[in-house]
Amino acid sequence: MMELTINGQVYQFNFGMGFLREANKTVSEKINNATDKKKDVGATYMIAGILDGDPEDLVAALDLANKGQNPRVTKSLLDSYIEDPDTDIDQLFEDTLDFLEKANVTKKIVKRLKKRIAEEKAKAEAANQN
Repeated sequence: MMELTINGQVYQFNFGMGFLREANKTVSEKINNATDKKKDVGATYMIAGILDGDPEDLVAALDLANKGQNPRVTKSLLDSYIEDPDTDIDQLFEDTLDFLEKANVTKKIVKRLKKRIAEEKAKAEAANQN
């Protein structure tokens, strides 16, 4: 369970199955070009966005991870928190990724994405050396 203190209030964030199901609903892809079969894959895109430093994906993930918690944080409050110059946005990304990496339901997604990123960087470096 991740916690953030915003304006003196402590909010809890759970990157569990509820988070995964809700995040996955945000993007669907066709399965093997099937005309009627789709798979929900939004969590992968959301986590990739967080790895890439996208604040919208960070807010979306935190909002979903707080769903069902009491007190409930709003997207508006999260927006204000991220926009606040006193908020260490880099640390917030790092802390969120740390929790995503440790949560049973998301750690394989994070590991797979980090592996892909490393492979792409290696390809880019090899191409630059030629």
